[in-house]
Amino acid sequence: MNSLIKYFRDTATELKQVSWPTQHQAMLYTVLVIFISVFVSLFTGAFDFLFSRGIEAFVNRF
Repeated sequence: MNSLIKYFRDTATELKQVSWPTQHQAMLYTVLVIFISVFVSLFTGAFDFLFSRGIEAFVNRF
């Protein structure tokens, strides 16, 4: 039980030393993550679409 209390004390001490982002930075990073996620999903979807069309054309050709 003593080690659990020490763990929580150490954790609280470490969290006090964390350099937290400002609200502006948090919003900016959130928008950036959403934008990159949308871009990657569109890129992956486009690649999948083109790849499946290419395979379909190849299979129907023979």
